[in-house]
Amino acid sequence: MLDSLTHALRTRPDLPAVLGTTRSGAVRTRATRGELADLADRYATALHARGVARGATLGVAVRPGPRALAVLLAVHRLGARAAVLDPGAGPDVLRARLALARPDAVLADAAAQAVAGWARPLARRARLALPDLAELGPVATVGPRLPGCAPALDADIRSVVLPRPVDEDGDAVIVFTSGTTARPRAVVHTRSSLAAGMATVTGLVRVTPGRPVLGGTFFVLVPSLASGAPVALPARAPRVLARQLRRLAPQATYLMPPQLRAALAAGARFTGRVWTGSAPASVDLLTRVKRAGAEEAWGVYALTELFPAAAVEQADKAAFTGGGDLVGTPLPGVTAKTDACGELLLSGPAARDRCLGEEPDPWVATGDRAHLDDGRIVLRGRLKDMVLRHAENIYPGLYEPALHVPGVELALLVGVPAGDGDERLVAVVQPGRGADPEALRSALADPLRRMGSARPDAVLMADIPLSGRSRKPDRAATAHLAAARLATGGRR
Repeated sequence: MLDSLTHALRTRPDLPAVLGTTRSGAVRTRATRGELADLADRYATALHARGVARGATLGVAVRPGPRALAVLLAVHRLGARAAVLDPGAGPDVLRARLALARPDAVLADAAAQAVAGWARPLARRARLALPDLAELGPVATVGPRLPGCAPALDADIRSVVLPRPVDEDGDAVIVFTSGTTARPRAVVHTRSSLAAGMATVTGLVRVTPGRPVLGGTFFVLVPSLASGAPVALPARAPRVLARQLRRLAPQATYLMPPQLRAALAAGARFTGRVWTGSAPASVDLLTRVKRAGAEEAWGVYALTELFPAAAVEQADKAAFTGGGDLVGTPLPGVTAKTDACGELLLSGPAARDRCLGEEPDPWVATGDRAHLDDGRIVLRGRLKDMVLRHAENIYPGLYEPALHVPGVELALLVGVPAGDGDERLVAVVQPGRGADPEALRSALADPLRRMGSARPDAVLMADIPLSGRSRKPDRAATAHLAAARLATGGRR
């Protein structure tokens, strides 16, 4: 699909491709189909001139939009792979991750470079942080430059001379998911697995050419544009998003559950089919979406390792009376089974090839306990220690070592239910004997700032429960303790 997208964009170059919105909700065109194709060609030429070829790795820190998509199309044309840089992960984690990926160069917009440089103090307030990008490899600026930015990626391009597209399978993208700073973990998707995932999305969403789609993810942009539909990037402010939905009347909408909840609270009305994923979508949430005008409301079960895996419509989810969380029937090509411990295993053409540094494995271990009910997947809780907050997976093992400042005996990050499938992230810190709790809070201030989007919602001082012969910290008991303390007004 990526191979054919640029050609598809050329068929009606004058039509809108990527849409934005004003504060009033009015629709504005951010890029036409022809402009997007031209930009992808220009970036491909510039990267080729810099010696980027098949097998190269490029770190990408570009905000979602036309330029980010054009970069990914250019990288794909050259047979290179993109390592996605998340400014919410925190600089220490990101530095460790990129040491594993070893990028040949870093492509960053001016905002990402500001986060890593002069705007670092301001960015921390938004829980964004990047290391000095020049530490990771040669840097080139995508889009307009600001003072202090690296040279523009396409600064020296006078004419577009495209290299021949790579048509062989190979690594396409690296997405970091978990692990520790000592042993980061990264999912590697190939060109074929990406294509399979996008083909599944195309069949699932059934886009009609010409009618707008609302959604900002790569798996929304590419299939929709390839099908001839313009894509509107969702407004960040809930009230503006509500106005955008009213003006746009999209045929299909993809928003994460926190976005849906915020939009509903702002009085949003929906049209067409609405899809949500990346976090649990309760029956109540899907029902509220349909009451707000959606023809259909779908929950999508997806993982970084396999997107999408299953889907369920509100009516089917509401009719399910069994125990657990019904997430739907595996989508075409997806095979599901459980192992002896009840963990859900998935396989299919859209599954990641491997984790970076590991051998390929056809089966994705989801970390979810589940059972199959007439072929439908029913989740029964997570096996992993992962905490899910605001549709973001947070892995405690990445961040707990930073909490062990002098005077801290034990420290855990745990999730506490916050309603509608979301969780609060709580740091439970056990002071050492004789330690001053107020001094510890001061000592923890800087490590907490460096945790980016994984910064806890609350920090509690308490003795951490232990269990088993080895007296290991008991996460479940600690989460219960944290919930009880917060319910009675435990100190932040």
